[in-house]
Formats: sequence, C-alpha cells, structure tokens
Amino acid sequence: MSFFSAAFAIIVGAEGGYVNDPRDPGGETKYGISKRSYPNEDIANLTLERAQEIYRRDFWDKLNCDGMSWEFALITFDCAVNQGIGTARSIQRTAQDATQFQAERGMHYAALPTFETYGRGWLRRLFHIFKAAQVTPP
Repeated sequence: MSFFSAAFAIIVGAEGGYVNDPRDPGGETKYGISKRSYPNEDIANLTLERAQEIYRRDFWDKLNCDGMSWEFALITFDCAVNQGIGTARSIQRTAQDATQFQAERGMHYAALPTFETYGRGWLRRLFHIFKAAQVTPP
C-alpha cells in the first residue's frame, strides 16, 4: 500500500507556497522545490501537480518509501524534502527507531549556520511531522 498521497499532503502543507527569502540558502522556493536544486523549473509558476511529480520521482521513490511503515515513510520523506536525500539516507543507516531518526534530524539542523534564523521553525516541523507519523492514514 502506498501512503504517498497522504504524505505529500502533509509535507506540502509544511512547506507552504512561494518564498524568495535572500537569507535562505535554498533561494527561490515553492512547495519545497527550490531553484537551486531545480534550475530548469519555473519556480514562481510551479503547479502543485508538477511538485507532486517531483516529490514522487526524486524523493519518495528514490528512498523506497513504499517499502516502509507509514511512520518511517513520512519522517524519511520529510527529511529528504527539507534536508536533502543524502541526509535522509545517512540518518536511515544509523537510526534504530523513529524517535532516534527525528533526534538526529534535530542535531543536523542545529549544526547549520542558519539555525539561529530558521531553527525554531525547523524544530516545530520535526514535532509536527513526528505527531502526524503516529496516526496511519486510512
């Protein structure tokens, strides 16, 4: 059973809409898709449907989230979208459970030079996603 649609709805809600904050290393971003990572995408005009295609192809499928429990699929997917697929894979290799996975994510955030600016929001996101992961969608 694929939980992709449910996970996408949660993650896109956490990511929000269009942002072009000059302090953000990701640069111009919409639905969590950044111009830095996707230079050929028209970020300002990116559709939700196109974002969903990118999320499935470049994050969900690459991490084999369909082969995971809901809890691990959601937290791993969120990590990949927000912190990068390399970070998600690295934490996957060491975390013994979902709590440890989220703790490692928090440590990764805290080590970033932009933590002072964005850290509070990132940590709220960690808790929000962890809470959502506790209830398997129908």
